[in-house]
Amino acid sequence: GVGAMTWSPLACGIISGKYGNGVPESSRAALKCYQWLKEKIISEEGRKQQVKLKDLSPIAERLGCTLPQLAVAWCLRNEGVSSVLLGSSNPEQLIENLGAIQASASGGGTSVLPKMTSHIVNEIDNILGNKPYSKKDYRS
Repeated sequence: GVGAMTWSPLACGIISGKYGNGVPESSRAALKCYQWLKEKIISEEGRKQQVKLKDLSPIAERLGCTLPQLAVAWCLRNEGVSSVLLGSSNPEQLIENLGAIQASASGGGTSVLPKMTSHIVNEIDNILGNKPYSKKDYRS
């Protein structure tokens, strides 16, 4: 009966793809107070994360969504997650993120969340390599 409220489903903007070629001057990570984020992005671990994002891109393309929408839907598909906190810098980012749960007003289609089949989730989990054990997995 307990649910989690997840925050930063886009990993402080890393999943948006804007850090794929370094840290843009106009980004949050370029600010002095976010030096920790910049260090995380340019670290060896940060470079490994960028490779994983490139590996996730074909899945997002197959589902007809963006990486941020895939990330939000991936968080929401977990039965233990009650809600996901989104932080947006502008209305366009918010509208894009909400595409994870609603069909596009302009293009129709379906939201991403119903497309998160067990096969898709397993594919994502294999790329990420960070799936936590559930009680069911632990007991088996």
